[in-house]
Amino acid sequence: MRKLKITELNRITPEAFKLAEKIPLVVVLDNVRSLHNVGSVFRTSDAFRVAAVYLCGITAPPPQAEIHKTALGAEDSVDWKYFENTLDAVRELKAAGFHVAAVEQAENSVSLEQFQPGKQKYAIVLGHEVHGVDQEVMNACDSSIEIPQFGTKHSLNVSVTAGIVIWTLFSRLSRLR
Repeated sequence: MRKLKITELNRITPEAFKLAEKIPLVVVLDNVRSLHNVGSVFRTSDAFRVAAVYLCGITAPPPQAEIHKTALGAEDSVDWKYFENTLDAVRELKAAGFHVAAVEQAENSVSLEQFQPGKQKYAIVLGHEVHGVDQEVMNACDSSIEIPQFGTKHSLNVSVTAGIVIWTLFSRLSRLR
């Protein structure tokens, strides 16, 4: 089998991406410190046409060389907004009719494999690489989604978590259109 060339992939331009229909999903980064993780979330959000990325607290906004290194320009195609306080982002999303779910290991969390979105708008909150989603933010969320894990470690890298959850929601939300 032959690998496809970039010119054969028929990708849309950043301008066409801005106009394209998006899935009804906003990704909220709650104090994510690694610029490489931020860039990776942008790139994954571009791949699956996420509506926007909200950067909160210590999460650095573009332009940043380290974000660009992993985003490869997706920070220019995906809409984003910065909030000093994650709670302000959650409140804005809820006021706009979003169901806001923390991606966290928590009491009463729903396993990602069991999470079945309906025909509404969703936001997922991903937390700090060590401390996870802030408890005050957890309290403001409508629900919590958990990725089942079966090894010895208790967590995944935030960019890996984003990829798994975004892909899962993309595949399920796309079927509802």
